[in-house]
Amino acid sequence: MGILEVRNVNKRFGGLQALADVNLSVQENAVHAIIGPNGAGKSTLLNCLVGKLIPDTGTVMFDGQSVLGRKPHEINQTGISRVFQTPEIFGDLTVLENVMIPCFATRDGAFRLHAIRTVRAEQDIMERAERVLIDMSLQDRLRDHAASLSRGDKRRLEMAMCLAQEPRLLLLDEPTAGMARADTNKTIDLLKEIRDTRNITMAIIEHDMHVVFSLAERITVLAQGAPLVEDTPENIKGHPKVQEAYLGQAHG
Repeated sequence: MGILEVRNVNKRFGGLQALADVNLSVQENAVHAIIGPNGAGKSTLLNCLVGKLIPDTGTVMFDGQSVLGRKPHEINQTGISRVFQTPEIFGDLTVLENVMIPCFATRDGAFRLHAIRTVRAEQDIMERAERVLIDMSLQDRLRDHAASLSRGDKRRLEMAMCLAQEPRLLLLDEPTAGMARADTNKTIDLLKEIRDTRNITMAIIEHDMHVVFSLAERITVLAQGAPLVEDTPENIKGHPKVQEAYLGQAHG
């Protein structure tokens, strides 16, 4: 059994079957990519995993426990963090303050920077945030306002905010979207380092096949809301069903 288990999940919006009997198993400490053409159901599936949507039928299990019916902040507290397509950061705060914020999240998901009770507590959290920013190669931007960062650095800042929560599962929704190739390659290297040093499982939705094949150990392909193929990157590359889903016809 994987750390994340999706079993027989269905989701319909009116006459549209967005997810059709989806099964997915993400193994602990692995990088699992979820790919597919536009409209394949990738974002709908991700929203079901983080509590923004509730499947019509089926179950979602994290670490052996169902997360269905839990609110997003409750799922976050179980050890799941999500990086969104559009970076969700606090532009008027510094880079360091952005990463300190998750350390002060209350049980209902609200933030309270004023809740520092001791100088030592503040120092511990600051040091923890600085270590994460070093991992994300943002140590030179600690005092800069987040709004001044490039798009690539904003994406890495959001990842740092997630990592500050010390998650067991990191969900990445198009983590390199809109990045220049140099920033994309830098992000790939950083995610590899996180995978190798932090014991964090990752599930990635990504259109850039360079990113997918550079990071993933397993790939699930969705088409029209249903799982089409799940296999290793090597076997996915030339799979006729995958070519048909993306190109409209099979080759080879």
